[in-house]
Amino acid sequence: MLHYFLRRLAALVPVLFLISIFVFLFIHALPGDPARLLAGEAATQEEVESVRKALKLDRPLLTQYVDFLKNLATGDLGTSLRTGEPVSAMIARAFMPTFWLSVCALAWSLLFGLVAGVISAVRRGSPGDHAGMFLSVSGISMPNFWLGLLLMQFFSVNLGWVGTSGFDEPSDLILPSITLGAGVAAVMARFTRSAVIDVAREDFIRTARAKGLREKVVIWKHALRNALIPVVTMAGLQFGFLLGGSIVVEKVFRWPGLGSLLLDAINFRDYAVVQAEIMLFSLQFLLINLAVDMLYGFINPAIRYK
Repeated sequence: MLHYFLRRLAALVPVLFLISIFVFLFIHALPGDPARLLAGEAATQEEVESVRKALKLDRPLLTQYVDFLKNLATGDLGTSLRTGEPVSAMIARAFMPTFWLSVCALAWSLLFGLVAGVISAVRRGSPGDHAGMFLSVSGISMPNFWLGLLLMQFFSVNLGWVGTSGFDEPSDLILPSITLGAGVAAVMARFTRSAVIDVAREDFIRTARAKGLREKVVIWKHALRNALIPVVTMAGLQFGFLLGGSIVVEKVFRWPGLGSLLLDAINFRDYAVVQAEIMLFSLQFLLINLAVDMLYGFINPAIRYK
C-alpha cells in the first residue's frame, strides 16, 4: 500500500504542472489591466506603464511563467498586486474559515444523506421514501444563494437566533453550513439509497437474513458497509467541491474565506492571488481523491493495492 501511495503522490506532479500552464494562460487572458486598475481611471498612459513596470507585468509571458514556477517550487506564492501582502499570508488567513465551513457542511450532509438514504432504501416505495426523495430533488434544485437568503431572513432577521454575516463565533457556522451542504445532502441521500438497494439484492444479504440476524444488523452492518465504497467516493468528490465551490455562499454571508478572497482577486485582476488559489483548489481536490482511494482498503479489506 505504501508503494501505491508514493506512486500516486508522484503522479500528482505532472498533473499540477499542466494545471499551472492552463491557470497561468487563463489568468492572463482575462480582460482588464491590473496596472490600469491600480493606477486609477484618471492616470495617464505613462503612469500606467510605470505601474506595470513596477509590478513586472511588462516582461514576456514566458519569463513571467518561469518565475511563477520557480517561486511555486520554493513555496513562494508571490505578492498581491493589490495590497502588496504575501499571498501565502492572505491564503493562510482565509483558509481556516473555509475549511471549517466545508467540514461542518459535509458532516451534517453526510449524516442526513446516509440516514435518509438507508431509510428510503429499506422502505422503498413507501410514502417516507417518496418524501425523502422529494426533499432530495428539492435540495439539488434549490439555488444555494436563495436558500441562504431565506434562512437568513427567518432565523437571523425574524427570530434573531444567529448572526447574519461574518465568522465571529461558532454559531455563525450554522446557516452557511446548512446552505452549502443542502445540495450535498440531497446527492448523498439519493446515492446512498441507490447503493443500498443494489447491495440488498446480493446473495450474502439473503444469507445473513437466513441465519436469523436482526434486520437492523443486516442493513446497518452488512448492507451499508458494502455500499460505502461508492458513497465514500461521492463524499470525497463533494468535499473537494465544497472547499473550492463555496464562493456564492461566502459572498451571501460575507464569510471571510477563500471564496470571497478569490472573487475579490478576480475583480481586481490580482494575478498572484488567483493563480495561488486555483492551484491550491486543484491540489486539494487531487489529495482528497487520493485519500478516498486509500480509504477503500480500510472499508473493504478484500481490496488490495498493487
